[in-house]
Amino acid sequence: RLVLLASDREGYGNLSQLITRGRRAAAKGRYRLARADLDDGVPGCLALLLPDAGEEPAGWLAERFPGRAWLAVELHCGADDRAQLAGRLALAQAAGLPAVACGDVHMHVRGRRALQDTLTAIRLKTAVAAAGYALFPNGERHLRPLGALGRLYPPALLIESVNIADRCRFS
Repeated sequence: RLVLLASDREGYGNLSQLITRGRRAAAKGRYRLARADLDDGVPGCLALLLPDAGEEPAGWLAERFPGRAWLAVELHCGADDRAQLAGRLALAQAAGLPAVACGDVHMHVRGRRALQDTLTAIRLKTAVAAAGYALFPNGERHLRPLGALGRLYPPALLIESVNIADRCRFS
């Protein structure tokens, strides 16, 4: 997964063109983009890579988005958070990218998990009870207070998220 953030008006226009290209290359309701579609580095955009487990180092992203790319680290209070963090930090170092804290937020408060599960089941056209592993394993994908984030992430990753926000001048 790759998240692109428009940092200015030019970036918004370039991101819009990329989205249009991706939609035109796929069936209705889908997108299809390849790494080659990012060869120009999408000027005016910042890139956050959320790698899959076992994914290769992300040097290709650093080359296309010099000084504008990060490796995102998501921690959701799972049993493997420490291993996840260590693996992502090693991948970031191998790729020459700074790491940044991310949350994969799907709800504003933990108490909305039942609604999130229901929406997932509707999207999958199944019952909540039959959705199984398509549902999140816990309710941690909500907007967490800074204190909670400070207990999960190293300070450097939180500082990097503030640095990214400071670079976004587009509303």
